[in-house]
Amino acid sequence: MPVIKKAALQAAAGGGAVLTGYQGVLITQALIAKRAIGMTDERPPRAEGVYGDDLPGAPLRVLVLGDSAAVGYGMHTADATPPAMVGIGLAHVLDRPIDVRSEAVVGATTADLREQIDAGLEHEPDLVMIVIGANDVTHRMPSYVSTRLLGAAVTRLVAADALVVVGTCPDLGSVEPIPQPLRYLARRKSRALARRQTIAVVRAGGRAVSLGGLLGDLFAERSDIMFGEDRFHPSETGYANMVSVLVPSMAAAWRERNRDFAVAHSGGAGSVSLTEAAERAGRRPGTEVSRQGRWARVLRRGRD
Repeated sequence: MPVIKKAALQAAAGGGAVLTGYQGVLITQALIAKRAIGMTDERPPRAEGVYGDDLPGAPLRVLVLGDSAAVGYGMHTADATPPAMVGIGLAHVLDRPIDVRSEAVVGATTADLREQIDAGLEHEPDLVMIVIGANDVTHRMPSYVSTRLLGAAVTRLVAADALVVVGTCPDLGSVEPIPQPLRYLARRKSRALARRQTIAVVRAGGRAVSLGGLLGDLFAERSDIMFGEDRFHPSETGYANMVSVLVPSMAAAWRERNRDFAVAHSGGAGSVSLTEAAERAGRRPGTEVSRQGRWARVLRRGRD
């Protein structure tokens, strides 16, 4: 019996159904990966509050939405979480107090953004950071549904006069506990979703930042320090790298609104079609895409 078919039959033996071929292997590997990664009910401390409260000016209100990457799953102190890092980083860059509120939820999909926004709009945010998409892939949500929901969420936030920056789906193909060929499929689907997210976000009036590289070469080369204990979610260093890409885009969005931003200092800009911009962002981590009239503007904010 071929190895693939034998593995598939073994996987189905306890489930009352016979699965054959590639499908059976994928299901088996998904179960193996789930056991390897594991989950815990432990949640990091909430990091809400005002950062840089000794700085001049009224606090800039920031809302954090999304999934475990936005929450800071696996962290044990508030300052090690992305909401706190965003507050600290923006206070330093903008030299003003930052009032952070987080409605992000571990395990959230894009479908959960509506509820998060319902709660978060009470904060009357000036800036919103969203990190979402990984669970859409693992829960097999169709990408057209995921991106339609994301576009609607950004549209709603923009209508509430908030500036929106979205970190697109990470490259799940670089997560070690996911075996091949499942890892290959996860890479294809996560990269495709990130490209679609970029288009949906920019069309809705937000800014999209490619996060694919944060689970790519950098995480592969330094997996010992970039991944947390479960080898799936980032470590404190990994979260810091994610925030270091998002904060400049958030600061730039605020400065542009207040006419205090010079493109010459952004690291380079170019006007291209939205589709081409999404393709570029998918290939180069840390790439920000935003609307520029009928075109899209591409900025490099990450590492080369």
